Amino acid sequence: MHCFVYASQRKPDSYLWLGRRDDFSTLPDSLTQMLGELRLVLEVELNDQRKLPHEDAQQVMEHLRGQGWHLQLPPQQTLGAANHLAYNSAPQDRSRDR
Repeated sequence: MHCFVYASQRKPDSYLWLGRRDDFSTLPDSLTQMLGELRLVLEVELNDQRKLPHEDAQQVMEHLRGQGWHLQLPPQQTLGAANHLAYNSAPQDRSRDR
């Protein structure tokens, strides 16, 4: 599947994948407003064996077939840090240890 990737000029590290070049007609208005101006950054051929660094190729292709677009957002590093063991317990009073 041939697709086109656009970078959002308003939202850093946010990318819009389209099945047809410059075909923004299927995008919801709210998404268009959120992303702002888009710049074509990549033209790529996706298939079942293609490995992508931050996305699942199968999911991207499903979205492109079903709705005509796929939105790639930046990874949520702050939420991942909340799963760290140190964040799952109450803070310790270190002054008693001295």
